[in-house]
Amino acid sequence: MNPGSGPTPSTLRAPAPTARPAAPRAPRAPAGRPDPGGSATLTTPRTHRVPAADGSALATDVCLPPGEGPFPTVLIRTPYDRRRHHAELRAWARRGFVAIAQDVRGRHGSAGDWSPYRNEAADGVATARWIRARSWSDGRVVAVGSSYAAHCALLQGLGPGAPGPGAPAPRGADAVIAAVPALGPTETAREETGPERLLARAGWWAAHGDRPDSDETALDAALDADPRLLTALPVVDLPLRGGRPLPSWPDLWRHTGPGEVLRRAPGARVPLLVVAGTGDPFAAEALRLWRSWGGPSARLLLGPWGHRLIAEPGPDADPAHRLPLGDLWARWARAALAGGSIPGRGGAVALGGTPHWLPFDGTEPARWSVHPLRADTHPAGTPGTDTRPGDAGPPPGRAGAALRLLRGAAFTADPERPVRSDDLTVPTTGTPDRCTAVLGPLTEPLHVVGEPEVRLTCVADTPVADWAVRLTVLPPGDGSPTTVTGVVRRRDPAGRTASVTVPLPPMARRLPAGTRLRLEIAGHHHPAHARNPHTGENPVTARRLLPSRRTVLPAGTALWLPLPMVGDPAPGGSPAAPVPSPIPPVDPVEELCR
Repeated sequence: MNPGSGPTPSTLRAPAPTARPAAPRAPRAPAGRPDPGGSATLTTPRTHRVPAADGSALATDVCLPPGEGPFPTVLIRTPYDRRRHHAELRAWARRGFVAIAQDVRGRHGSAGDWSPYRNEAADGVATARWIRARSWSDGRVVAVGSSYAAHCALLQGLGPGAPGPGAPAPRGADAVIAAVPALGPTETAREETGPERLLARAGWWAAHGDRPDSDETALDAALDADPRLLTALPVVDLPLRGGRPLPSWPDLWRHTGPGEVLRRAPGARVPLLVVAGTGDPFAAEALRLWRSWGGPSARLLLGPWGHRLIAEPGPDADPAHRLPLGDLWARWARAALAGGSIPGRGGAVALGGTPHWLPFDGTEPARWSVHPLRADTHPAGTPGTDTRPGDAGPPPGRAGAALRLLRGAAFTADPERPVRSDDLTVPTTGTPDRCTAVLGPLTEPLHVVGEPEVRLTCVADTPVADWAVRLTVLPPGDGSPTTVTGVVRRRDPAGRTASVTVPLPPMARRLPAGTRLRLEIAGHHHPAHARNPHTGENPVTARRLLPSRRTVLPAGTALWLPLPMVGDPAPGGSPAAPVPSPIPPVDPVEELCR
């Protein structure tokens, strides 16, 4: 997660959907189909009770567009209260779609028991079947959702499994729009590299778990009552200390393999639009989904936003990055349903600090700025040069400016006093608790586009160790620092030198001259992530903590920053050394909808 440049602490604790704030509760409309007959104005969303396979009634609000129909349908299935989407429904209906928002099972107006991530596939199939049986439906369904609702939409796009004997094959959605997707229990609870996302999951479960409604302030209230709530052990007992039963909390941590969405994504058969933000904690998962999707086309929009998209712009966002997402989504949906999208993968990424959008195909960068760690005072202010990644490191003479080691080549990772994810202060006295290095100030601007990584040569005196890397961008002047963080869990023989690659979340920004970069290498990033106890025990159930002595070896340690390809190779030159040229901006709407 990236607490410096991403969501605010309250968003990290309990991510909200991208819909507008909840409207006051209104009396439920009577069941029955709204009259579609030729009205020149939009209908008011009306509530229906859609039966799930087991008979549970799912509260479903329908907003019809003007005209006779039939129409394509947009379906949003959400745990965050369908009524919060009424303005969004009207916007879709104005664009010619039947717009539907449904409370998932056991939440708000829907019957049944709420069990996160368990019933969405079956309930989505039942809802799609109900939609296609309505007279206003032309049979085409676009599944749309943000955060958890994106999980629901993706399952509909993947379609149901094999039908039972003698049953007709049910049909999923015909296209999917997934914004800031929370892909599944494993992907939201853990980094792909292993460590547990503690703060975000504690906040979400406190706000939404095991209850029919939501309380966005629940974790804040629990922390006010017990400031050490997220520090006490074991983590699995957190609900007992928080004052509210959460029966599903322990089960969350039992998920360790990829969830259903990522397992089935390569077999997808419908178009996908992924919308993500470089400041969103699920940005890396969004790219992973986009790269693995097997449908006829997959598009990615990556902006300088947090979990609430354009409502949460990052410090490097430009007014040109505030896109009319409603118009974009509707245009893409029409093209996807008509089969007009160019096959394959494509995307557009906003270049923070500029008004530009760049084309983005997600392939391995052809150019890197490589910054080795040095214990001396090697100059550290010039952007790096081009090279390709490889086990042997950059060729002689082609490395970029060096990171200057400040302190902590040897440090102690003590889980009793972990490096805090909510504190950017770097101590300069006492026993080092992290390795700290700096780069810059840059003498020329540097454009970073892609997923940076830090390659470590390191030693831990415990066989299980987390390596947390925090990269802080310190802009010139009075600008606010921003951070990206990556964490990797490793099992290596104690005391043996290891090579560890720590991937960082995607970045897309122009670093102006005068920018400094600070690199911190630590053993913890708490409370954003659970502490590694260094005992070999599961961090969720561990009751005992041990310190771990660490060493970072400058030889073989470097920061790798991906650069955009901006031009053609020089005659006779290699693809790794293109002729510099102006960055070719694109129109993101045209790039995604072509």
